[in-house]
Amino acid sequence: MSTDAIVLLKQDHQEMRKLFREFEKAGENAAARKGQIVSKVIELLTVHTYIENEVMYPRVRELLPELEDEILESYEEHHVADVLVMELAAMKPSHERFDAKTTVLIENVTHHMDEEEQEWFPKVRDGLGRKALQEMGADLLAAKKKAPRKPAQPSALKKTVDAVLA
Repeated sequence: MSTDAIVLLKQDHQEMRKLFREFEKAGENAAARKGQIVSKVIELLTVHTYIENEVMYPRVRELLPELEDEILESYEEHHVADVLVMELAAMKPSHERFDAKTTVLIENVTHHMDEEEQEWFPKVRDGLGRKALQEMGADLLAAKKKAPRKPAQPSALKKTVDAVLA
């Protein structure tokens, strides 16, 4: 298994895109199934944004200060996702706005992943090189083990509160 940070993050993105497609294909009268899918999306996003916010973004910000604006935008995109995730976690799949809120989350996260993969990751790869990305990947894997799985866990709440107050 690769420990390249970008490879690891892209694997998370692929898993998320698969869940997004499942949600979109579930159909109109599939509240229970959609609820299960959204629960998985919430867990994956909570872990993913945590490891990016705690490891990837601070490290890249330190090593590649010219990417500061992109990192700040990414923090804001995570903040939008965090808010939607918190709301979805508290919402029943049968709620009239559940599908709409999930669709907005999918659109926002897809935009964020596309930007990272097409614009940001190539700059990071060029700027850091293989060894640094492998070391960062090992740190991402370690952070993933201790990462919150639910948005209401204290470390996830702290991340959301920090985003709101920053």
